[in-house]
Amino acid sequence: MPHLSIQISEDEQKILKRRADKNFLSLSEQAEDIIRRSCISQKNKSASKEIPCDDKLVSIFSRAKRGRQIKK
Repeated sequence: MPHLSIQISEDEQKILKRRADKNFLSLSEQAEDIIRRSCISQKNKSASKEIPCDDKLVSIFSRAKRGRQIKK
């Protein structure tokens, strides 16, 4: 298993430790879980990255909708 080292501030460590305690994990297990979930969600988003468009100007000046959907 690869080894990864990160540097975080004491405040960030306290927040991560509190979150780890809430999930009954150790600090390193919580960090591993966050990274793993981030990689999985990023892999799923890259599949629907861009919709092909016939008009070059439309593709240049258009943006994909991102973020949370607004509830109506």
